[in-house]
Amino acid sequence: MERILLVEDDAQITASLSAFLQSEGFSVETATGETQARQLVEQTAPGLLLVDVQLAEGSGFGVCAYARSRGLPVIFLTASGDESSVVLGLDMGADDYIAKPFRPRELVSRIRSVLRRYGKEKTLVPLGGVVVDTEKGRVTRDGRDVYLSALEYRLLLVFLSHRGKVLSRSQLLEEIWDAAGDFVNDNTLTVYIKRLREKIEEDPADPQIIRTVRGMGYMVDA
Repeated sequence: MERILLVEDDAQITASLSAFLQSEGFSVETATGETQARQLVEQTAPGLLLVDVQLAEGSGFGVCAYARSRGLPVIFLTASGDESSVVLGLDMGADDYIAKPFRPRELVSRIRSVLRRYGKEKTLVPLGGVVVDTEKGRVTRDGRDVYLSALEYRLLLVFLSHRGKVLSRSQLLEEIWDAAGDFVNDNTLTVYIKRLREKIEEDPADPQIIRTVRGMGYMVDA
């Protein structure tokens, strides 16, 4: 699963964009300024950076130069109509740019396009006998299609984006509450986890993919 570093100092944009990217199967780290971004580049080894040109601390261009010196692709987020910033960013080696406000799915399409050029995107994610194609939104088990509802698929992507980490029920509710426009409470979360296990587990009564961690929550192994 590809890791993205989002460098943005607007908390609202950061929260909404991070949640959307995670729902699309990406792992997301965030930084609010140039110094923190440089540190996270070294600590987390992201596959791609999304960088706001205007930062409260440092410069988006500085982040771009640092990332490019390490061979990492960069997509700039720019203010609408800021042509000079776009030109400068591309001249510095940025791979693409998208003007705010942007359509999230268009951004995801551009991210995947850049990752394909670098040969980094892993659209097929194996999970036991299950394979998730995050580009096509397709799930198969032993070569046969598994048909998931929008919320079940969103729930599966949440687990994939946090592989190796225990997710509490409250964390899961925060991630999926608005998927497909459905209201999800603690009781319905139990139902959706049960349904998802019935569709992807070899033995739903003894789940090996989505494991229960007693007293803590659920986890999918890394």
